[in-house]
Amino acid sequence: MKQIIAMGGMALPPDLDNLLLIDYFLKQTRRRRPRVCYVGAASGDAEAGCLRFYAGFSRFQCWPTHLPLFARTPRNLESVVMSQDAIFVGGGNTRSMLAVWRDWGLDAHLRTAWESGIVLGGSSAGSICWFEQGLTDSLAGPLTSLDCLGLLAGSNCPHYDSEPLRRPTFRKLVAAGGMMDGVAADDGTALHYVDGRLLRAVSSRPRVRTWRVRRSGRRAIETRIPTFYLGKS
Repeated sequence: MKQIIAMGGMALPPDLDNLLLIDYFLKQTRRRRPRVCYVGAASGDAEAGCLRFYAGFSRFQCWPTHLPLFARTPRNLESVVMSQDAIFVGGGNTRSMLAVWRDWGLDAHLRTAWESGIVLGGSSAGSICWFEQGLTDSLAGPLTSLDCLGLLAGSNCPHYDSEPLRRPTFRKLVAAGGMMDGVAADDGTALHYVDGRLLRAVSSRPRVRTWRVRRSGRRAIETRIPTFYLGKS
């Protein structure tokens, strides 16, 4: 079973007061104490992101570790990746992250991991990277389309509710044919794909949404995806 859990944003909120998406992510490994690896290349392996990963994931029964790509990178990346039960990718500059991955051959190892049943996922850059295209702020100036790994079909836009330019830009690009039809996710939501198909959408906060966005003539049409709140109603 091939799984990807693409999170719109805020999977690891600043105060770590709401980790429902992380709990859900880890449970999909179906391991009592899963091994989970953080990849922080999108932020240049920033120490703050790595520390927040350990602080958040250490609250659960798991074995957390991280994969550095900017300092003392392991010689055998494939061995590191394939020894995990889950891979969690942090946010940042998606274009730079993908360039680094490709230079190290990590993109190929992640595809193999996915095909082998290791759960992949992440937030923001760690969400859009799995799709054919993503809406990115990697370049200064207007938001742009970015070609990504293509494990999942179509396009993806995170931060749909929290960054004012995301929604209108994504709709405009889809309507104009500048991006493929795709999905969009508010902060605090996750799109769970199994074998390349959307299984369900879940959220760590009430009243946040996920959407399908498709081109119809010269317009972009949004269709709400039923999103299950993971907390107590």
